[in-house]
Amino acid sequence: MIKIFTGEDRGKLQEAVKRELGEEYEVFEGEELTTGDLPGIFFGATLFAGFAERRVVIRDLGENKVVFTELGEKIEEFVKTEAKVILVETKFDKRLSAAKKLAKAGVEVREFKMAGKGDSRAVFEIYDLALKDGAQAVRALEKIQAEQEPYMFFGLLASQALKRLEWRPNGTKERRAVKELAEVDMKMKTTAVEPWLLVKSFLVRLSSL
Repeated sequence: MIKIFTGEDRGKLQEAVKRELGEEYEVFEGEELTTGDLPGIFFGATLFAGFAERRVVIRDLGENKVVFTELGEKIEEFVKTEAKVILVETKFDKRLSAAKKLAKAGVEVREFKMAGKGDSRAVFEIYDLALKDGAQAVRALEKIQAEQEPYMFFGLLASQALKRLEWRPNGTKERRAVKELAEVDMKMKTTAVEPWLLVKSFLVRLSSL
């Protein structure tokens, strides 16, 4: 597994790292690495006794242009790793050739943005749309998805559902929606399923609850 975490909300980012890797993992500073270090990181043995798989964080590898380019050139080889590797980038330029190669190879990029002023309104509109047409709500989400952080978006989605339950405490759909969101929240915390897939799946189901 190789993933890239980036964005200004470092608290949420670190929480996501711990969800993926646990409390103990190896850390490498990207600027200190050479191209010769990559095979050992991706295919070497773990340094933690009792761990079946290697768990690694590499910080700001994108700042090391030579090594990051090498990773891009050989990503088809490195994605076969059995280790869990997260690249934590202070800044990440998706326009770089190496970044495009990583994306093409299926490396997930997760961005942790601070909540913006428009988030609540966007969630309100998408939730309202999902009550009538889940597929249309998903299409609306996909238009703004690149600007959102999935865990923050989900939290606002849950808040919207709770507000509607307050307005209609005996509403069947409102109660079912809150129960469904609780299950989605558990899955987001305990499974490796992509968060946006869980959010979209909920939106699709909402109209039929």
